[in-house]
Parts: sequence; structure tokens; C-alpha cells
Amino acid sequence: MTAFLALVRKDLILYVSDKRALLMHLVLPIVIAAFFGSVFGAGGTPHGIDVALVQQDTSDAGSRIAAGLKADPNLHVTPMDLAQARDAVRKGSQAVAIVLPAGFTEAAGTAMFSNQTKPEIGLLYDPSQPAVLAMVKGMLTQQVMQVVSAEMFGGPLGKKLTAQSLQQLDENKVQDAALRDMLVAVRKFEDQPRDEGAGDGRPRGLAMPFTTHDESLTSGPVAEGYNPYAHSFSGMGVQFILFMGVNMGIGMLLARRSGVWDRLLAAPVTLTQVVLARAVSAAIIAFGLLCTIFVVAVLAFHVRVSSVPGFIGVAAGFGALTAGFGLLIAAFGKTPEAARGIAMFATLILVMLGGAWVPTFMFPAWVQQLTLVVPTRWAIAGLDAVTWRGLGALAALPSIAVLLGFALLFTAAAVWRFRREQA
Repeated sequence: MTAFLALVRKDLILYVSDKRALLMHLVLPIVIAAFFGSVFGAGGTPHGIDVALVQQDTSDAGSRIAAGLKADPNLHVTPMDLAQARDAVRKGSQAVAIVLPAGFTEAAGTAMFSNQTKPEIGLLYDPSQPAVLAMVKGMLTQQVMQVVSAEMFGGPLGKKLTAQSLQQLDENKVQDAALRDMLVAVRKFEDQPRDEGAGDGRPRGLAMPFTTHDESLTSGPVAEGYNPYAHSFSGMGVQFILFMGVNMGIGMLLARRSGVWDRLLAAPVTLTQVVLARAVSAAIIAFGLLCTIFVVAVLAFHVRVSSVPGFIGVAAGFGALTAGFGLLIAAFGKTPEAARGIAMFATLILVMLGGAWVPTFMFPAWVQQLTLVVPTRWAIAGLDAVTWRGLGALAALPSIAVLLGFALLFTAAAVWRFRREQA
């Protein structure tokens, strides 16, 4: 046991004395996590979706549609001509461009009470942001319905179009009693004097018949809901600590190539002890790195840990997984050069599917099911549970169990491979 502990102590001292390794595995994840956290919305109030507006309809109603879009806090509207808008969307500086054609409001008002062809609003969008297009469509629909219906039920254009529609029914001798009755009722409504006593000046048009009450649900002390910094620190911590585990594994191959293993095995230690000592030291380093990263997250970026025991359990499980992963890469890589190639591919797959870069709830449903067999998915889920979700230690137990299971599997496979090669 004394020899085993000496091997662990040796690995820890060598790692701490390597300043480049500390920079790679501790400082870089903190810097990158801070960047991603700010990008995903924690750095302040977002300025809204960048939208270019090409306003070819210069009527009063068209101006009110434009004013409504500009007043929407979810949009950042920039007036442009058509050529500028096309160029801006093509270059990615604007997510969507709205082209409000000349005569739109009059044509839209006419189409409300007839079977005439409906006017079109052109939407130019960046194909890399299809979800943004749907959001802009919804906000545009709200503004158009409010303005056009207000014009039709009280504005001068509405009176004009109502009279024209009734005249067309008479000229064409169309026997549509229901449409005629509706238009006559609309004209009576338009001619009705406004209640000056109300004094609110609000248009008579249709408005959204509902509003929403938005409530962000979390548990425990985490009252502010989803914290992008919490997830970004989890993801970047997992990614760079996995790189550390790979480096520890490759270090074993370099030691074997240089003859250090032969000298160690000449001492009263077994191959299994040498391998497990490296695993224990890697697990301790990984645990320490993850805890240090989150200390910075808590102190500098206001990330809250809802369950310290749950966090420690997930950190310990991930530390064991990191050690087993590094051993597995070394065992099946055989040489440092081959192991580096395998490690790069395997690590990127694990962090990508595990949700280290983008939360897994943004993945398609079938990909979310696929990632259940990816150990890093459980590490990220466990860290999310005890940070921004505000859950207790019990919520982290499935993640801890899966991480320890994968760690045991990886370590056992690596030991078996090393012993087989030694024989």
C-alpha cells in the first residue's frame, strides 16, 4: 500500500508542477465558459432579434405597422431599402428582413371582406436561423392584425373599402345576404360616434384576445431560473478535464516507451497497482479541477449550487469517469501517437453529444434518446440538477450511479488490456 500511495503522490506532484497543464485544464475552461455564458444571455438584457424593415407602404396604416414592430422589445428593427436588406441577410448581419409592399394595408383590408387574392409580405431570412423566422412571423402577424383591423373598423380607409365592397356587390348583383349584412353592420359601427368621455384614443380594431403569465420554475434557493453560466461552466469543465484524463493516459504510454514501467515493475508493485495508481491520481486531479472551476463560477458569475453533497457526488463520479476514460484511451491506443488520434475523436464526440456545447434539450428528440448512452450527458445533467435547476442530492443520484458505472467499466477494460499486453 505504501508503494501504491507513493505512485499516486508522484503523479499529483508532477501534475501540479506542470504550469502549462494547469493553464490548459483550469484557466481555459473558466475563460471559455465565461464567454459562452455571456453569449447565451446572462451578460445583460438582449437587444432583440436583428430585423431589417423595407417599408414600401408609406400610408398612415403602414407607418403604424412599422412603429409597432419597432416598439416590440423582442425586435431590433433597422430600416433599409430592398437591396441593402438582401445584402444584410445574405451576410448574416440581419436575421430576417420584412418587405412591406406598397399598397399593402389597402389590399389587406379589401381581402378581409372578399375572396380577392391576399397581399404578400416578403420575408428574407438567414437559413441558419429558421426558428427566428417563426418568431418574427408571429410578432408581424400581431402588428398587422391590430393595424389593419383598426383601419377597417374605424379608419378612413375602412369606410372607403366598406363602401366599395357594398358597391361591388350591387354592381355584380351578387346575392350574398350574409356578407351584405356584415358590411352594413360594419358601416354602422364606423359611423357610430366615438365616446369622447372615454378619452383613451385607442383604435377599434381587433386586439390579441389573451395575454400570458410567464413563470420560470425551479426548486430550492435558485429563484432566477436557467443560468447560462451554470451550464457553460459545466460543459467547458467537462470538456477540458476530459483532455486532462487523456493526457494522463498518454503519459503512461510515454513512460512505458521510455522504460520507466520496467523499472517500476522491478520494484515490489504489480502492473495492476501501477495502472490503478494512475487512475486514482487522475480522479483526484479531475475532482479538484471541477471544484475549483465552480468556485470561480459561484464567486464571479453568481452560479448557485443547490446541493453541495450532490455536487460533490457528481464531481467525484466524473473524476472517476475521467480517469477510466484516460486509461481506456491509453490501453487501446498502444502508442502515444495513435492514442492522441483516438482521443481527439472520442473526446469531441463525448462533449458534443453530452451537451457540453449546447444543452441537450435543444437537440431533436431522437438525438436526446441516443445521448442517454453517452456518459458525459449524465455528468452535465447531474451538474445542471444541482446548480440552475435547484434540485437536491437525490436528483443527482442517477447521474452519479451512471458515471461510476462507466468509470468501473472503462477501468476494468483498461486493466484487462494492459495485463494482456504485458503477458
